[in-house]
Amino acid sequence: MYVSHLQLADFRCYESVHLEFEPGISTFVGPNGQGKTNLVEAVGYVATLGSHRVSGDAPLVRRGAERAVVRSAVVRDGRRAVVELEINPGRANRARLNRAPATRPREVLGVLRTVLFAPEDLALVKGDPGDRRRFLDELLVARAPRFAGVRADYERVLKQRNALLKSASARYLKRQEVDLSTLDVWSEHLAVNGAELLAARIALTAELQPLVAKAYSELAGSGGAPVLRYRSSAAAEGAEPPADRERLVALLRSAMEDSRHQELQRGISLVGPHRDELVLSLDDMPAKGYASQGESWSYALSLRLAAFELLRADGDDPVLILDDVFSELDAERRRRLAEHVRHCEQVLVSAAVPEDIPAELHGARFRVRDGEVERA
Repeated sequence: MYVSHLQLADFRCYESVHLEFEPGISTFVGPNGQGKTNLVEAVGYVATLGSHRVSGDAPLVRRGAERAVVRSAVVRDGRRAVVELEINPGRANRARLNRAPATRPREVLGVLRTVLFAPEDLALVKGDPGDRRRFLDELLVARAPRFAGVRADYERVLKQRNALLKSASARYLKRQEVDLSTLDVWSEHLAVNGAELLAARIALTAELQPLVAKAYSELAGSGGAPVLRYRSSAAAEGAEPPADRERLVALLRSAMEDSRHQELQRGISLVGPHRDELVLSLDDMPAKGYASQGESWSYALSLRLAAFELLRADGDDPVLILDDVFSELDAERRRRLAEHVRHCEQVLVSAAVPEDIPAELHGARFRVRDGEVERA
Protein backbone atom coordinates (compact mmCIF):
# COMPACT_ATOMS: atom_id res chain seq x y z
CA MET A 1 0.00 0.00 0.00
CA TYR A 2 1.25 3.48 -0.84
CA VAL A 3 0.00 6.97 -1.66
CA SER A 4 0.74 7.84 -5.28
CA HIS A 5 -0.90 11.29 -5.46
CA LEU A 6 -1.92 13.96 -2.97
CA GLN A 7 -3.91 17.01 -4.02
CA LEU A 8 -4.97 19.77 -1.61
CA ALA A 9 -7.25 22.76 -2.07
CA ASP A 10 -7.52 25.37 0.70
CA PHE A 11 -6.08 22.94 3.25
CA ARG A 12 -4.14 24.72 5.99
CA CYS A 13 -1.64 27.06 4.27
CA TYR A 14 -2.10 25.52 0.81
CA GLU A 15 -4.38 27.20 -1.68
CA SER A 16 -3.52 24.46 -4.15
CA VAL A 17 -0.86 21.76 -4.34
CA HIS A 18 -0.53 18.48 -6.25
CA LEU A 19 2.21 15.98 -5.40
CA GLU A 20 3.22 12.62 -6.82
CA PHE A 21 4.92 9.89 -4.78
CA GLU A 22 6.50 6.50 -5.31
CA PRO A 23 6.99 3.64 -2.87
CA GLY A 24 9.97 4.01 -0.56
CA ILE A 25 11.20 7.05 1.35
CA SER A 26 9.91 10.57 0.68
CA THR A 27 11.13 13.46 2.81
CA PHE A 28 9.80 17.00 3.22
CA VAL A 29 12.48 19.44 4.29
CA GLY A 30 12.08 23.09 5.23
CA PRO A 31 12.12 25.54 8.13
CA ASN A 32 9.48 25.23 10.81
CA GLY A 33 6.15 26.89 10.07
CA GLN A 34 6.44 26.53 6.29
CA GLY A 35 3.89 23.74 5.70
CA LYS A 36 5.74 20.42 6.02
CA THR A 37 3.52 18.99 8.72
CA ASN A 38 0.41 20.14 6.85
CA LEU A 39 1.26 17.71 4.06
CA VAL A 40 1.65 14.63 6.23
CA GLU A 41 -1.35 15.77 8.30
CA ALA A 42 -3.45 15.63 5.12
CA VAL A 43 -2.31 12.08 4.39
CA GLY A 44 -3.18 11.07 7.94
CA TYR A 45 -6.58 12.73 7.60
CA VAL A 46 -7.43 10.55 4.61
CA ALA A 47 -6.72 7.47 6.72
CA THR A 48 -8.42 8.49 9.97
CA LEU A 49 -10.79 11.41 9.16
CA GLY A 50 -9.01 13.32 11.91
CA SER A 51 -5.91 15.38 12.60
CA HIS A 52 -3.12 14.42 14.97
CA ARG A 53 -2.70 18.11 15.85
CA VAL A 54 -6.21 19.49 16.48
CA SER A 55 -9.51 18.00 17.63
CA GLY A 56 -11.77 19.94 15.25
CA ASP A 57 -11.81 20.54 11.52
CA ALA A 58 -12.02 24.35 11.46
CA PRO A 59 -8.22 24.94 11.68
CA LEU A 60 -7.72 22.70 8.63
CA VAL A 61 -9.44 25.17 6.29
CA ARG A 62 -7.26 27.95 4.88
CA ARG A 63 -8.08 31.35 6.28
CA GLY A 64 -10.70 33.04 4.13
CA ALA A 65 -11.89 29.81 2.49
CA GLU A 66 -15.23 28.12 3.19
CA ARG A 67 -14.04 24.56 2.83
CA ALA A 68 -10.98 22.42 2.18
CA VAL A 69 -10.58 19.47 -0.14
CA VAL A 70 -8.11 16.61 0.26
CA ARG A 71 -7.80 14.16 -2.61
CA SER A 72 -5.50 11.14 -2.46
CA ALA A 73 -4.80 8.23 -4.79
CA VAL A 74 -3.93 5.02 -2.96
CA VAL A 75 -2.38 2.00 -4.65
CA ARG A 76 -2.99 -1.34 -2.96
CA ASP A 77 -2.10 -4.69 -4.50
CA GLY A 78 -1.75 -2.94 -7.85
CA ARG A 79 -5.26 -1.44 -7.71
CA ARG A 80 -5.76 2.33 -7.52
CA ALA A 81 -8.45 3.99 -5.41
CA VAL A 82 -9.12 7.72 -5.16
CA VAL A 83 -10.46 9.18 -1.93
CA GLU A 84 -11.80 12.73 -1.92
CA LEU A 85 -12.75 14.46 1.31
CA GLU A 86 -14.53 17.80 1.52
CA ILE A 87 -14.04 19.44 4.92
CA ASN A 88 -16.89 21.79 5.86
CA PRO A 89 -16.53 23.31 9.34
CA GLY A 90 -19.90 23.68 11.01
CA ARG A 91 -21.54 21.47 8.42
CA ALA A 92 -21.37 17.82 7.42
CA ASN A 93 -18.20 16.74 5.69
CA ARG A 94 -18.49 14.87 2.42
CA ALA A 95 -16.56 11.97 0.95
CA ARG A 96 -16.19 10.35 -2.45
CA LEU A 97 -14.57 7.06 -3.35
CA ASN A 98 -13.57 6.72 -6.99
CA ARG A 99 -15.89 9.70 -7.69
CA ALA A 100 -18.92 7.96 -6.19
CA PRO A 101 -20.42 9.85 -3.21
CA ALA A 102 -20.27 8.03 0.11
CA THR A 103 -23.32 8.08 2.38
CA ARG A 104 -21.06 8.91 5.33
CA PRO A 105 -17.39 9.91 5.34
CA ARG A 106 -16.45 6.94 7.53
CA GLU A 107 -17.30 4.63 4.62
CA VAL A 108 -13.87 5.44 3.15
CA LEU A 109 -12.03 4.28 6.28
CA GLY A 110 -9.73 1.38 5.48
CA VAL A 111 -8.85 2.49 1.94
CA LEU A 112 -5.64 4.00 3.32
CA ARG A 113 -4.00 2.91 6.53
CA THR A 114 -1.27 4.95 8.15
CA VAL A 115 0.80 4.91 11.30
CA LEU A 116 1.87 8.42 12.23
CA PHE A 117 4.43 9.40 14.83
CA ALA A 118 4.83 13.05 15.80
CA PRO A 119 6.18 15.04 18.76
CA GLU A 120 2.61 15.15 20.12
CA ASP A 121 2.88 11.39 20.69
CA LEU A 122 4.97 11.93 23.80
CA ALA A 123 1.52 12.36 25.38
CA LEU A 124 1.00 8.62 24.93
CA VAL A 125 3.42 8.20 27.84
CA LYS A 126 3.23 11.49 29.70
CA GLY A 127 -0.32 12.59 28.95
CA ASP A 128 -3.79 11.87 30.27
CA PRO A 129 -5.58 8.49 30.04
CA GLY A 130 -7.66 9.87 27.16
CA ASP A 131 -4.56 10.00 24.95
CA ARG A 132 -3.95 6.29 25.49
CA ARG A 133 -7.62 5.36 25.03
CA ARG A 134 -7.59 7.27 21.75
CA PHE A 135 -4.49 5.36 20.65
CA LEU A 136 -6.26 2.02 21.21
CA ASP A 137 -9.49 3.12 19.54
CA GLU A 138 -7.80 4.57 16.48
CA LEU A 139 -5.82 1.36 16.03
CA LEU A 140 -9.03 -0.68 16.36
CA VAL A 141 -10.63 1.40 13.62
CA ALA A 142 -7.55 1.10 11.40
CA ARG A 143 -7.67 -2.70 11.69
CA ALA A 144 -11.47 -3.00 11.42
CA PRO A 145 -13.29 0.15 10.23
CA ARG A 146 -16.58 -1.10 11.70
CA PHE A 147 -15.26 0.01 15.09
CA ALA A 148 -15.83 3.60 14.00
CA GLY A 149 -19.51 2.75 14.25
CA VAL A 150 -19.02 0.96 17.57
CA ARG A 151 -17.32 4.04 19.02
CA ALA A 152 -20.00 6.36 17.64
CA ASP A 153 -22.77 4.20 19.12
CA TYR A 154 -21.08 4.11 22.52
CA GLU A 155 -20.55 7.88 22.56
CA ARG A 156 -24.21 8.44 21.62
CA VAL A 157 -25.40 6.18 24.45
CA LEU A 158 -23.00 7.80 26.92
CA LYS A 159 -24.18 11.29 25.96
CA GLN A 160 -27.82 10.32 26.47
CA ARG A 161 -27.15 8.57 29.78
CA ASN A 162 -25.16 11.55 31.07
CA ALA A 163 -28.01 13.88 30.13
CA LEU A 164 -30.45 11.73 32.12
CA LEU A 165 -28.12 11.59 35.12
CA LYS A 166 -27.64 15.34 35.06
CA SER A 167 -31.38 16.01 35.01
CA ALA A 168 -32.04 13.40 37.73
CA SER A 169 -29.22 14.66 39.94
CA ALA A 170 -30.99 17.88 40.93
CA ARG A 171 -34.07 16.00 42.16
CA TYR A 172 -31.95 13.31 43.83
CA LEU A 173 -29.92 15.85 45.81
CA LYS A 174 -33.15 17.48 46.99
CA ARG A 175 -34.36 14.01 48.12
CA GLN A 176 -37.23 14.17 45.66
CA GLU A 177 -38.59 11.09 43.93
CA VAL A 178 -36.65 10.12 40.82
CA ASP A 179 -37.99 7.85 38.04
CA LEU A 180 -35.02 5.67 37.07
CA SER A 181 -36.76 3.44 34.52
CA THR A 182 -35.40 5.37 31.52
CA LEU A 183 -31.95 5.45 33.08
CA ASP A 184 -32.09 1.66 33.42
CA VAL A 185 -32.75 1.36 29.69
CA TRP A 186 -29.74 3.50 28.79
CA SER A 187 -27.60 1.70 31.37
CA GLU A 188 -28.33 -1.55 29.55
CA HIS A 189 -27.40 0.04 26.22
CA LEU A 190 -24.15 1.29 27.76
CA ALA A 191 -23.35 -2.18 29.12
CA VAL A 192 -23.93 -3.88 25.76
CA ASN A 193 -22.18 -1.26 23.61
CA GLY A 194 -19.41 -0.72 26.14
CA ALA A 195 -18.66 -4.43 26.43
CA GLU A 196 -18.00 -4.69 22.69
CA LEU A 197 -15.52 -1.81 22.78
CA LEU A 198 -14.01 -3.04 26.04
CA ALA A 199 -13.47 -6.60 24.80
CA ALA A 200 -11.73 -5.30 21.69
CA ARG A 201 -9.44 -3.02 23.70
CA ILE A 202 -8.46 -5.81 26.10
CA ALA A 203 -7.63 -8.17 23.22
CA LEU A 204 -5.67 -5.43 21.44
CA THR A 205 -3.63 -4.69 24.56
CA ALA A 206 -2.62 -8.34 24.76
CA GLU A 207 -1.57 -8.34 21.10
CA LEU A 208 0.46 -5.16 21.51
CA GLN A 209 2.42 -6.31 24.56
CA PRO A 210 5.08 -8.52 22.88
CA LEU A 211 5.40 -6.16 19.92
CA VAL A 212 5.99 -3.14 22.16
CA ALA A 213 8.58 -5.06 24.18
CA LYS A 214 10.43 -6.07 21.00
CA ALA A 215 10.36 -2.58 19.49
CA TYR A 216 11.51 -0.99 22.74
CA SER A 217 14.44 -3.38 22.99
CA GLU A 218 15.50 -2.56 19.43
CA LEU A 219 15.19 1.22 19.93
CA ALA A 220 16.56 1.60 23.44
CA GLY A 221 19.18 -1.12 23.13
CA SER A 222 19.16 -2.18 26.78
CA GLY A 223 17.45 -1.52 30.06
CA GLY A 224 13.78 -1.41 30.84
CA ALA A 225 11.01 -3.90 30.25
CA PRO A 226 7.78 -2.23 29.08
CA VAL A 227 4.51 -3.73 30.30
CA LEU A 228 1.01 -2.82 29.11
CA ARG A 229 -2.04 -3.46 31.27
CA TYR A 230 -5.65 -2.56 30.63
CA ARG A 231 -7.41 -1.22 33.71
CA SER A 232 -11.21 -1.17 33.59
CA SER A 233 -13.28 1.25 35.64
CA ALA A 234 -15.81 -1.57 36.08
CA ALA A 235 -13.36 -4.01 37.68
CA ALA A 236 -12.17 -3.99 41.28
CA GLU A 237 -8.92 -2.16 41.96
CA GLY A 238 -6.01 -4.26 40.72
CA ALA A 239 -8.28 -6.90 39.15
CA GLU A 240 -7.89 -7.95 35.53
CA PRO A 241 -11.15 -7.54 33.57
CA PRO A 242 -12.44 -10.65 31.79
CA ALA A 243 -11.89 -10.90 28.05
CA ASP A 244 -15.26 -12.51 27.34
CA ARG A 245 -17.86 -10.08 26.02
CA GLU A 246 -20.85 -11.55 27.89
CA ARG A 247 -18.97 -11.47 31.17
CA LEU A 248 -18.04 -7.86 30.46
CA VAL A 249 -21.70 -6.96 29.93
CA ALA A 250 -22.47 -8.44 33.37
CA LEU A 251 -19.46 -6.66 34.90
CA LEU A 252 -20.58 -3.28 33.54
CA ARG A 253 -24.17 -3.83 34.72
CA SER A 254 -22.97 -4.67 38.23
CA ALA A 255 -20.52 -1.76 38.38
CA MET A 256 -23.16 0.74 37.27
CA GLU A 257 -25.54 -0.58 39.90
CA ASP A 258 -22.88 -0.25 42.59
CA SER A 259 -22.04 3.28 41.43
CA ARG A 260 -25.61 4.53 41.08
CA HIS A 261 -25.59 6.62 44.26
CA GLN A 262 -22.35 8.38 43.25
CA GLU A 263 -23.51 8.83 39.66
CA LEU A 264 -26.77 10.46 40.77
CA GLN A 265 -24.89 12.70 43.16
CA ARG A 266 -22.43 13.84 40.49
CA GLY A 267 -24.74 13.67 37.46
CA ILE A 268 -22.29 11.78 35.26
CA SER A 269 -21.44 8.22 34.21
CA LEU A 270 -18.56 6.92 36.30
CA VAL A 271 -18.24 3.45 34.76
CA GLY A 272 -17.41 2.41 31.20
CA PRO A 273 -14.68 2.44 28.57
CA HIS A 274 -14.61 6.25 28.68
CA ARG A 275 -13.15 6.00 32.21
CA ASP A 276 -10.63 3.22 31.55
CA GLU A 277 -6.85 3.39 31.37
CA LEU A 278 -4.07 1.74 29.42
CA VAL A 279 -1.40 1.50 32.12
CA LEU A 280 2.18 1.73 30.86
CA SER A 281 4.97 0.48 33.12
CA LEU A 282 8.73 0.26 32.75
CA ASP A 283 10.56 -2.12 35.06
CA ASP A 284 7.48 -2.35 37.32
CA MET A 285 7.32 1.44 37.69
CA PRO A 286 4.73 3.72 36.06
CA ALA A 287 6.23 5.11 32.85
CA LYS A 288 4.47 8.41 33.46
CA GLY A 289 6.55 10.29 35.99
CA TYR A 290 9.39 7.75 36.22
CA ALA A 291 10.65 7.25 32.68
CA SER A 292 13.39 9.60 31.49
CA GLN A 293 12.87 11.75 28.41
CA GLY A 294 14.77 9.28 26.23
CA GLU A 295 12.88 6.32 27.69
CA SER A 296 9.57 8.12 27.15
CA TRP A 297 10.41 8.77 23.50
CA SER A 298 11.42 5.14 23.03
CA TYR A 299 8.18 3.96 24.68
CA ALA A 300 6.00 6.21 22.54
CA LEU A 301 7.82 5.14 19.38
CA SER A 302 7.49 1.50 20.40
CA LEU A 303 3.72 1.86 20.70
CA ARG A 304 3.51 3.24 17.16
CA LEU A 305 5.89 0.65 15.73
CA ALA A 306 3.89 -2.11 17.43
CA ALA A 307 0.76 -0.70 15.81
CA PHE A 308 2.58 -0.79 12.47
CA GLU A 309 3.49 -4.46 12.95
CA LEU A 310 -0.10 -5.38 13.81
CA LEU A 311 -1.43 -3.67 10.68
CA ARG A 312 1.32 -5.25 8.59
CA ALA A 313 0.34 -8.69 9.93
CA ASP A 314 -3.20 -8.06 8.68
CA GLY A 315 -1.91 -8.09 5.12
CA ASP A 316 -0.40 -4.79 3.98
CA ASP A 317 2.28 -2.38 5.13
CA PRO A 318 0.52 0.80 6.23
CA VAL A 319 2.09 4.09 5.19
CA LEU A 320 4.49 5.13 7.95
CA ILE A 321 4.63 8.86 8.70
CA LEU A 322 7.43 10.35 10.80
CA ASP A 323 6.61 13.99 11.42
CA ASP A 324 9.59 15.93 12.77
CA VAL A 325 10.62 12.97 14.91
CA PHE A 326 14.36 12.76 14.38
CA SER A 327 15.09 16.19 15.86
CA GLU A 328 13.78 14.87 19.19
CA LEU A 329 16.04 11.79 19.28
CA ASP A 330 19.70 11.33 20.10
CA ALA A 331 22.04 10.02 17.40
CA GLU A 332 21.84 6.37 18.46
CA ARG A 333 18.02 6.33 18.61
CA ARG A 334 17.89 8.04 15.20
CA ARG A 335 20.07 5.32 13.74
CA ARG A 336 18.09 2.51 15.33
CA LEU A 337 14.75 3.97 14.21
CA ALA A 338 16.01 4.52 10.65
CA GLU A 339 17.27 0.94 10.47
CA HIS A 340 13.91 -0.30 11.74
CA VAL A 341 11.77 1.55 9.15
CA ARG A 342 13.88 1.89 6.02
CA HIS A 343 12.48 -1.25 4.39
CA CYS A 344 8.81 -0.29 4.88
CA GLU A 345 6.85 0.05 1.64
CA GLN A 346 6.32 3.80 2.01
CA VAL A 347 7.70 6.19 4.61
CA LEU A 348 6.91 9.92 4.66
CA VAL A 349 9.35 11.99 6.72
CA SER A 350 9.34 15.67 7.62
CA ALA A 351 12.37 17.51 9.00
CA ALA A 352 13.48 21.11 9.47
CA VAL A 353 17.01 20.53 8.15
CA PRO A 354 18.55 17.75 6.03
CA GLU A 355 20.99 16.91 8.83
CA ASP A 356 18.10 15.63 10.96
CA ILE A 357 17.41 12.83 8.46
CA PRO A 358 19.56 9.70 8.91
CA ALA A 359 21.62 8.69 5.89
CA GLU A 360 19.79 5.33 5.78
CA LEU A 361 16.59 7.12 4.73
CA HIS A 362 17.57 8.17 1.23
CA GLY A 363 14.89 8.63 -1.42
CA ALA A 364 12.73 11.35 -2.95
CA ARG A 365 13.11 14.77 -1.37
CA PHE A 366 10.76 17.76 -1.44
CA ARG A 367 11.65 21.29 -0.39
CA VAL A 368 8.92 23.20 1.43
CA ARG A 369 8.92 26.98 1.94
CA ASP A 370 6.12 29.52 2.30
CA GLY A 371 3.46 26.99 1.36
CA GLU A 372 5.26 26.04 -1.87
CA VAL A 373 6.53 22.50 -2.51
CA GLU A 374 9.07 21.49 -5.12
CA ARG A 375 10.89 18.25 -5.88
CA ALA A 376 14.56 18.59 -4.99
